[in-house]
Amino acid sequence: MIAHQAVDETLAALAEPTRRAVVEMLTQRPHRPGEMARALGVSAQALSRHLRVLRELGVIVDDDIKDDARIRLYRLRAEALAPLTQWLDQVEAFWHAQLEGFKAHAEARTPRTSKSGVRRNR
Repeated sequence: MIAHQAVDETLAALAEPTRRAVVEMLTQRPHRPGEMARALGVSAQALSRHLRVLRELGVIVDDDIKDDARIRLYRLRAEALAPLTQWLDQVEAFWHAQLEGFKAHAEARTPRTSKSGVRRNR
């Protein structure tokens, strides 16, 4: 069973383009907040608000750097997206089954041509 509340919260968080861009950046490698703010063209304060939403959702985590506690490094927690992925897989399976059924129906109604070139219905 899929946790629908988790799906709803994830979709709500990812509806914001800057948050989606953060997630996309973090699929490449961990980043520092300053790097992300510059790359995304947003202020540090604005990025901080977006990071807080993603962090509270569990989609990202921030790690301290051993040598300097002032530096944060954000990374993606892909497992936090699992409920959304499962839901999307269910939706995709539904549509795949619907399209397969339509294909079978269309093929069953399509007249076929015999070897002699005469069209015949099934």
